[in-house]
This record gives sequence, C-alpha cells and structure tokens, in this order.
Amino acid sequence: MSNVSLGSALGLSVAAACLALLIDLVPAIWAARLLARPRLRGRAFLSALVHLPVVLPPVVTGFLLLLLFSRRFWLGAALDSVGLRIPFEFLGCVAAAAVVAFPFLVAALRAALESVDPRLEGIAQTLGDTPLRAFRRVTLPLALPGLAAGVVLGFARALGEFGATIVLAGNIEGKTRTLSLAVFSLLGRPGGEREALIFCLVAVLLAALSLVGYELLLRRQRRRRT
Repeated sequence: MSNVSLGSALGLSVAAACLALLIDLVPAIWAARLLARPRLRGRAFLSALVHLPVVLPPVVTGFLLLLLFSRRFWLGAALDSVGLRIPFEFLGCVAAAAVVAFPFLVAALRAALESVDPRLEGIAQTLGDTPLRAFRRVTLPLALPGLAAGVVLGFARALGEFGATIVLAGNIEGKTRTLSLAVFSLLGRPGGEREALIFCLVAVLLAALSLVGYELLLRRQRRRRT
C-alpha cells in the first residue's frame, strides 16, 4: 500500500476547498439574491434544488456527478474534448467540494441579504441605479460580513468532504487523496490508527478555526444589521 502523506493530503484539501469556493461564489450570490425575494415564483423549487446535496447521501451525489462528467454525457464529453477531465482527477475533488459546499454558502448569504433593508436598494434605484447596480453598490457591501461567514462555512464543509469525492475522484495518493480520504486509508491499514489520529487532530483544528471565524463574522453581520 502506498504511503499516506499528511502534507500532500492537507495541501490537496485546502486547494480543492479554495477552488471550489471560487467556482461557487458568483452562482451562490445569484441564488441567494433570488431566494431572498419573498415574492419570487418557484422559490420553493429553487430552494429545494439548492439544498438537495445536503439531504442526498454523499455517495449518491458522487455517483450522479460521475455520470454527469463521464464521457457518455454531453457535459463530460465537451470538457474532455478541451482537455478537462474530471473523474479520478484533482478536478474531481474540486467538483465534489463545490457541490457539497454550495448550499451552506447560499444559506449564509441569503440570511445576510435578508437582513439588509430592501428600501435602501429601492432608494438607490430612484437615484438612477439599475437594479443590478443597486444590488452591487448597496446591498452586497452591507451583506459582506455575512458573505464572508458563508465562505468560511463553505470552506469548512468542502475541507471535510469525503463521500462524493471518493466516488468521483477516487483515492489516489498525491492526486486525489484529501485529508478525509487519507484518514480512511490509514484506518484500513494495520497499525495505522495512531497516524490516523494525527490526521484527525489536524482536521479538527482546521474545522474549529473555520467555525470560530464563522461565528465572529456572523456576529459582525448582526452588529451591522442593528
């Protein structure tokens, strides 16, 4: 069995989580803006679609992503034709992390947007701003701490992703073996429990720091709202 490197697993986890959040950010802002509108038609359907990865078994999510990005499906074939292969590659880790972190980012941002007085955006529009520009110049800056909190929470969720990743990306040392997969690999190795404990402590530390940052940013958003 190949060696399990803490540095490699940690680096892959952090890189995948950061790239996943970059992919999620703009769609999450768009989705949160729509969900923050109380009179939006189809809001229940959109909310269900956004939060689906939360309630689906992670293995099911991974399998659906595997089908989506396989060469047999048009999206996977199109990506493969330009040299972007997702299954069993590092990009598979990124895709899995992006999907599972997306609902957490949207939920935090939606709460932040709903805390901003909508009349402020309306005033900006009466002064000549378009709805999109008013949102960008007025609402979004006021919701910025909430957005940052959502990014931190999404990062923590992406960092700990396991089920969808192992199905979509596999468990390849130095390529797709993230921190969670490294712990899984060590637990299946005779005598690997002690080393797995070290990996777990690192994961717990990162998660705890992320949650502390989330709470601090959330508190700042509440202060700004009041």
